[in-house]
Amino acid sequence: MPGFTVAIVGRPNVGKSTLFNRLLEQRKAIVDDVSGVTRDRQYGVADWNGKAFNVIDTGGFVANSADVFETEIRKQVQIAVDEANLIIFVCDTVTGITDQDQDMANILRRSPKPVLLVVNKVDNAERALDATEFYSLGFDKTFFISSISGSGTGELLDEVASQIPVEDKEIELDEDGNEIETEQETIPKFAIIGQPNAGKSTLLNALIGEERTIVSNIPGTTRDTIHTYYKQFGKEFVLIDTAGLRKKKNVHEDLEFYSVIRAIRAMDEADVCLMLIDAEQGMTAQDVNIFSLATRKGKGVVLLVNKWDLVAEKQTNTARDYEKAIKQRIAPFTDVPIIFISAKDKQRIFQAMEKTLEVYDNRQRRIATSVLNDIMLKEIERFAPPMSRGHSVKIKFVSQIPTAVPSFAFFANYPDAIKDPYRNFLENKLRSHFQFSGVPIRIFFRKK
Repeated sequence: MPGFTVAIVGRPNVGKSTLFNRLLEQRKAIVDDVSGVTRDRQYGVADWNGKAFNVIDTGGFVANSADVFETEIRKQVQIAVDEANLIIFVCDTVTGITDQDQDMANILRRSPKPVLLVVNKVDNAERALDATEFYSLGFDKTFFISSISGSGTGELLDEVASQIPVEDKEIELDEDGNEIETEQETIPKFAIIGQPNAGKSTLLNALIGEERTIVSNIPGTTRDTIHTYYKQFGKEFVLIDTAGLRKKKNVHEDLEFYSVIRAIRAMDEADVCLMLIDAEQGMTAQDVNIFSLATRKGKGVVLLVNKWDLVAEKQTNTARDYEKAIKQRIAPFTDVPIIFISAKDKQRIFQAMEKTLEVYDNRQRRIATSVLNDIMLKEIERFAPPMSRGHSVKIKFVSQIPTAVPSFAFFANYPDAIKDPYRNFLENKLRSHFQFSGVPIRIFFRKK
């Protein structure tokens, strides 16, 4: 199913960002500050009771100017209502109910989306008593918490997890009632992601074109995300386009926020992400953040540098230097195809799709255990892990874990002693011997 998205809303200084970090368990590695807009936004992935969900902090989405305060508040709430599956509405017991809280509550009560009212900064008995006034806002589910200490957040997370639907799985049984493993044919899903105006819609239109053989719109479960079935030249896949942005008049912030939410949702559904970069803008900070999130979600990635036709005074090494600059920005995961295209002129777009299908195959790749051990144990023998506290660290066995993202378990006598530099060495060797271009690799060390 598409990713479940939770948006945190509330007026400034009620503790939204602190709650955001608490929900993500302070795992800074999966928190991104999206630069390049008036206020930074944060988004990441949280996990509770075995259920993962996207969290988006709308903190700082309000302009400083007092005369447009309420207008900006309404925009923030409306975007969350439109795009999220569940809304966490944060208030502050120290300040009590303000006019802005009332204004936001009026909008949220009319929303068809579930809303959880969270009263923050409830860290003693006196504040717990004061917080009871928030029941007057009229929400069914109200939680008293302290984001800083974590008090009450467990109950809040339990409620969030209970709202995430479990995907139904059809099970076929044999005559004895045992489950039969059935091979299900899956069509690759490719998401077209990138910043507004990078050329996502142009690329989609160029791919499906007028001379298409079979193209139909598959109703998407995510609002305003377009699913297009493509079957042409012996290729078959589903393109997920996030270009259905509502262009609000003179509001750059809204576009940025919509693009973040929709890119996250498209990633959740996709096997491989075609990420468009504007050749004239280069790889911006927000591009790096979107790329990082896709790789953390374990998706294959193909980078398409679009509008290459507009780059003036190209020379022999222009593309090579451009590619080098991109890889410096996205390090350490640099084993990613980079293709220079012009969606408008249909330049190299079919080459891009061939490469995307290759990356899809790479993500499905399974290496036989015997082959894996034969090759990797020889590499480990040539360059053994560093000693730890006088102990010789030995890796005796390797196996691939059957997961959607290529993952490998290395069994060692002291697994906790193996550090990141050696992990990187093993990943590089896996990439050099086996074809995993464009795909994140996950490595785990386990006790022998």
